[in-house]
Amino acid sequence: MKILVCISKAPDTTAKIAFTDGDTKFDEEGVQFIVNPYDEWYALVRGLELKEANGGSVTVLNVGAADSDPIIRKALAIGADNAVRIDAETTDALYVAKQISNYAKEQGFDIILAGKETIDYNGSQIAGMVSELLDSPYISLASKLDMNGNIATIEREIEGGVEIIEVNTPFVLSAAKGMAEPRIPNMRGIMAARSKPLTVVPSSEATAATSIKGFTLPPEKSGCKYVDTAEELVALLHNEAKAI
Repeated sequence: MKILVCISKAPDTTAKIAFTDGDTKFDEEGVQFIVNPYDEWYALVRGLELKEANGGSVTVLNVGAADSDPIIRKALAIGADNAVRIDAETTDALYVAKQISNYAKEQGFDIILAGKETIDYNGSQIAGMVSELLDSPYISLASKLDMNGNIATIEREIEGGVEIIEVNTPFVLSAAKGMAEPRIPNMRGIMAARSKPLTVVPSSEATAATSIKGFTLPPEKSGCKYVDTAEELVALLHNEAKAI
């Protein structure tokens, strides 16, 4: 079983957010970057569990520049067998999806996994675009994935219950909470990651569909207002917050 896990570089949640170039570009100066948690905790770890249970290999794939290499090495330390970085400056979701799909078309992966979204843009677009470009089934927001041969049984939460889906490989899936438990790389994995292959391939010809006009920060939060009685709270919620 050949499993591909798409991973993204994301700023640590404690990073101070600022913009540069006339508020058209995220300022990466001094920012600590991590593997996007949804990609790492759920997609990658479940891919590794499937490999351990059924055999095969897990490849992690990142679209980005050389500054993504440290987060790719972490994925290798957690247990991925090999890694690929498509050498490209990311522009928009469609551009990234085209890079992933163009690479995957030639490799014959049985399963392509990604986190449900990145924690910076929260777009939740790339996995669906990859499935369309590959003409493969797509299951979004999955919370459970089991394999029996080439048949996958997948669960995802829906309003009022749980939906159970069966699909044959190959397919594309975006993983949500519940898919797996996070793993911490141990010293053996960290040492092994140094010798595992990280293949850099050139980007394929693709164009972006969107461009960034500007970023803005949310308004600063106002100070807290303390109340002494329930009646006062109700009045504030009704007259000021317009919540009731």
